[in-house]
Amino acid sequence: MRTHLGVLVRIAAAHLAVRTRQTVVAVAGVAVGVAFFLAVSGMMSGSQKDFVSTLVDSAPHVIVRDEQRLPSLQPAARSRPGAAVSVSGVRPKEEVRGLKDWPAMLADSRALPGALAAPSLNGAVTLSFAGRTEAVALSGVDPRIEGRMAKIDVSLVGGRLADLEARPDGIIISRPLADRLGARRGDTLVATSPVGVTQRMRILALIEPEAIQGFYAGDNTAYGLLRTAQVLFARPNIVNQIHLRLADPVNADAAARVLEARWGYKWESWQERSRDILNLLVVRNVVMYAVISAILLVASFGIYTSVSTSVTDKRRDIAILRAMGFTDRDVEGIFLLEGLTVGVIGALAGFLLGAAMLEALSRLPLSIEGRALTLPLDRGPAQFVIAGTAALGSALVAAWLPARKAAAVDPVDILRGAA
Repeated sequence: MRTHLGVLVRIAAAHLAVRTRQTVVAVAGVAVGVAFFLAVSGMMSGSQKDFVSTLVDSAPHVIVRDEQRLPSLQPAARSRPGAAVSVSGVRPKEEVRGLKDWPAMLADSRALPGALAAPSLNGAVTLSFAGRTEAVALSGVDPRIEGRMAKIDVSLVGGRLADLEARPDGIIISRPLADRLGARRGDTLVATSPVGVTQRMRILALIEPEAIQGFYAGDNTAYGLLRTAQVLFARPNIVNQIHLRLADPVNADAAARVLEARWGYKWESWQERSRDILNLLVVRNVVMYAVISAILLVASFGIYTSVSTSVTDKRRDIAILRAMGFTDRDVEGIFLLEGLTVGVIGALAGFLLGAAMLEALSRLPLSIEGRALTLPLDRGPAQFVIAGTAALGSALVAAWLPARKAAAVDPVDILRGAA
């Protein structure tokens, strides 16, 4: 005899209707588990996406510096590989730092689809004002392109990066650095490079750390015009970095490997620079999903109890069904349908409750140091799919254990005992 699915569904619904209180408790347990799953994963996933997005937008996707990933072998080591060589009286060679053939490297970088690339010259200078001196890392940039590389302008007060084009003697420093120097926007500083070149530079704008939504390079960071930095460091037509921004930041690692193999310098993608942080995020995700999955596991105990009790109370009914021709698979299917029904209803209720919790979290009046803060939340369909799948999976597992017990019931023993 082959039982129609509709008959099994009606029997499962009848069992759930008879034990209304237990059914409601089991559904509520799943709903609360799904809701907390959505709330916790929405906060954690949202904060992670916001952090990674800020990490990607706050700096170029790929940076090449005038250094090699692996140091080159000395001539003695090349001529006698694997031998013990003693060399004395060697005078170190003064190496002129900078990227060799950088215009060709720049053109090669810009040839990538949708890519932006800009040269940069970076070095240490000292800034003096009113008898005070501070050491800073000066980045000589092309403001027309560098401003599109990273979100620098959003952190500037009183000006823009493009203002450097109109004032070659301009400089942009951080507000904390200006406070330590006792300087304000519009004041003129004296910049001195390690080679002894001095130049008067006017403060065009200030970097406000509180306005930066993400990575902050530090108080001792300054921006100037590229050709001004080349004059200050006495390195005409020399750059020691190229900054690259791609259309898709996910491809940064692959692009960096290709360009490094072609040009030999060390090309660092944002993934490589942030490898430790990204690894910590993976560990964080594992812990997060383990904790919130435990919530659903506890909720599944309610389904297990409800179905197990139903099996115990319906042993005579099971025996009668088996005597009528229902197979062990039919009986097992009835109780699996009970667990699945509780899981589906609980998941749908949990979706509504979870959406309400996420909405409440988004409206929390939070602030940090007087600045309003909105929690970054992930309300994407992926979170609901994960939560629903986990709920239904735990419901089926919880129902399957007592369903197997129901399928193993011997109708002859039950009916003899009843007689």
